[in-house]
Amino acid sequence: MRILLVEDDSMIGEQLLDLLRAEDYAVDWVRDGELADAALQAQAYDLVLLDLGLPRKDGMSVLRSLRARKQAMPVLIMTARDAVEQRIAGLDAGADDYVLKPFDLDELLARIRALLRRASGRAEPVYSHKGVSINPVSREVLAEGRPVTLSAREWAVLEPLLARPGLVLSRQQLEEKLYSWKDEISSNAVEVYIHGIRKKLGAGLIENVRGVGYRVPRE
Repeated sequence: MRILLVEDDSMIGEQLLDLLRAEDYAVDWVRDGELADAALQAQAYDLVLLDLGLPRKDGMSVLRSLRARKQAMPVLIMTARDAVEQRIAGLDAGADDYVLKPFDLDELLARIRALLRRASGRAEPVYSHKGVSINPVSREVLAEGRPVTLSAREWAVLEPLLARPGLVLSRQQLEEKLYSWKDEISSNAVEVYIHGIRKKLGAGLIENVRGVGYRVPRE
C-alpha cells in the first residue's frame, strides 16, 4: 500500500517515515501543502496522512482541493489543534479520521489499517478467499490452515488483490503500491512477485487478465 505523508516537522516526519516503512508501506513524504497538492494530482495513493499546520498551503485547503477533485482515498489528519470545532471542521471537509499530537504510534498504525480496510469495502480484520487467509496486523498468511511466509513485496502485491476479489489491477497500479519515489523499479518486478506468490499459494489464486492486469477471481 502506498501512503502520502504530509508533515513539515522534520523530527516527526522522519519518525513516521521509519515507522511506516518498517510496516512495509511505500511512503512518499512532502513538507508543505503545495507539494502535497502536486503529489496528489500526479500519483494514486491508498491513504494520506495530513498535518494541518503546513507552509505555503494549509492542510485544510489541501483536503478541500483533494475532495473537490473527487479523490476518494482515506485521509487521516494529524494535528496539535485540539479544539473540538477544528476537529469537526476537518471531518466535515472530508477527513476520515483524526489523531491529536502527540499520538501513540501503535494506535496510529491501527487507525491506518482500519481506514485501508474500510476503503477496500471490508469490515473484517482478516481477509480470506479460496482457502487463503491474510492478517494485516500480524502479517500471518495461511493456505488451507498452513502457515506460509511471503516476502514484504509479495505481501504488498497480494494484499490489495485479495482484499477485493474480482478487481483487476494493472501492473502499473501494483507497482505504485510497491514503490515510493526513491525506489528503483525493475521492469518485471510485479511478474516476479506474482510468480513467487503462485508457487507458495497455488497457481490459480491470481490470474492474468490479458492486456489489462491481474486479479484474484471471485469464485
